[in-house]
Amino acid sequence: MHVAEQGEGPLVLLCHGFPESWYSWRHQLPALAEAGFRAVAPDMRGYGRTDRPEPIDQYTLFHLVGDMVGLLDALGAAQAVIAGHDWGAPVAWHAALMRPDRFRGVIGLSVPFLPRGPDRPTTLMPRTEDAVFYQLYFQTPGVAEAEFEHDIRRFIRGSLYSISGDMPRREPTAMMVPRQGGLQARWASEFVNPASLPSWLTEADVDFYAGEFARTGFSGGLN
Repeated sequence: MHVAEQGEGPLVLLCHGFPESWYSWRHQLPALAEAGFRAVAPDMRGYGRTDRPEPIDQYTLFHLVGDMVGLLDALGAAQAVIAGHDWGAPVAWHAALMRPDRFRGVIGLSVPFLPRGPDRPTTLMPRTEDAVFYQLYFQTPGVAEAEFEHDIRRFIRGSLYSISGDMPRREPTAMMVPRQGGLQARWASEFVNPASLPSWLTEADVDFYAGEFARTGFSGGLN
């Protein structure tokens, strides 16, 4: 597991989402360090320079929470506050739920805690005649990966912008994938891939993310 680390003091563990890496916490690492904390941001399982198991069933929340517990052990820390953004948020919520002895506080960004319900999640995801929810689009192995890897930089640029608060509200929700044309059809829109980026996302940032996914592909990373 690859980690970025800065500061000394009580441990704060930072879990990123998709399509991201430890780099998503580049601003928080020095801020937390200056505030007197030991901030650690790993590349999550399957991302960046962290190893990837091949079987799909090795990416359950039990495995991802186990990675965070193992990371605490490796760092010699009895406890930590854990923060998660996007797909990292369920890891943070469940880490605190499953191991309250190790995680004394939890911070969830963009994804609130939802208890497990009686229905399979994919049966509740929206779909229309023209589009499907992005997680449904991800269900068939190789389809989304092939489209992302066709133009990685365009995908990164479009996806990070389209799920931000800067996307014009008149644009249909970025969480839906057109049945015709896939995500490439969406990335062609000027609303999703603007000529100039907002101040919080630079072309150098896009280059970093694109470079990581160009190296590892969208099936996960290898050292």
